[in-house]
Amino acid sequence: MPHRILHLSDTHAGATGRDQHDVDALAALDGLLHDCRHLPNLDLVLVTGDVADDGSAEGCAAVRERVGSFAASRGIPHVYTTGNHDRRPGFTLALGTGHLDDSGADVGVMLDGLDGPGGSEGERAAVSMVGGLRVVTLDSLVPGAVHGVVSRRQLSALRGLLRDPAPAGTVLALHHPPIHTQSAPWMRPGGLHNRDELAEVIAGTDVVAVLCGHFHLQLGGQLAGVPVWVTPGVVTRIDLTAASDVVRAVRGAGATVVDLGGPFSPSFHVLHARDAEVGQQVYVADPAGFRDGSAGTGE
Repeated sequence: MPHRILHLSDTHAGATGRDQHDVDALAALDGLLHDCRHLPNLDLVLVTGDVADDGSAEGCAAVRERVGSFAASRGIPHVYTTGNHDRRPGFTLALGTGHLDDSGADVGVMLDGLDGPGGSEGERAAVSMVGGLRVVTLDSLVPGAVHGVVSRRQLSALRGLLRDPAPAGTVLALHHPPIHTQSAPWMRPGGLHNRDELAEVIAGTDVVAVLCGHFHLQLGGQLAGVPVWVTPGVVTRIDLTAASDVVRAVRGAGATVVDLGGPFSPSFHVLHARDAEVGQQVYVADPAGFRDGSAGTGE
């Protein structure tokens, strides 16, 4: 049972449409979606966090309008997770559970135990089905921090959910990657801090892929034998040809087509939007921000 996902992340649209570095985030998203208009056989559009650069409902709504229009034209759902730049109240106001069908209706079901007291301040972890594929979004947001953590409450709910396999397996989506590369020492402290706990929960289950964002670059690996993919950012990409003592962001929107269920499943095809300013430097930052939680890189 094949499925094809257009995987986006890090749209970083502020209430004004721009990010904190004055990049026109909505223009970057519009350009990317325009260049993706001919992609065939998509079943889902997934956005793995940092939807709004300033955590605002307005930023989330602007992204939802554009991604939702793209999805509606194809009759497919669109799904969102929180990121470290997002704020749960704004995310919830604009996106609800984060699982929307082609008409924009909220079709997500909050994970067991996460739909009680707390309202919009509560963790946004939910599940929906897409043609037999179970799509689970986890909330790795730690308010005020760059790194991520999946709470024990979420992990417990996920463990219970995964006891019953889905017809086409399960995709997990979250913002913070549980993998890193040694060539970028800022990644490990800025990624998912309880990766081993997540690994223990998904080991031996029907999870076919873990899809993440946050690092603004493409990166693949494994967690408990499950393929993990980090898609490049929409608003900017991180240039790993820079010296290891800096984080350099350049212009150039990217995305991934994820193919599941075929002979090479999962496979990941990176797309780069056409942009006259691609490669131009946006900022150079001290990676210490990933270690001390000051968000010094703006990621």
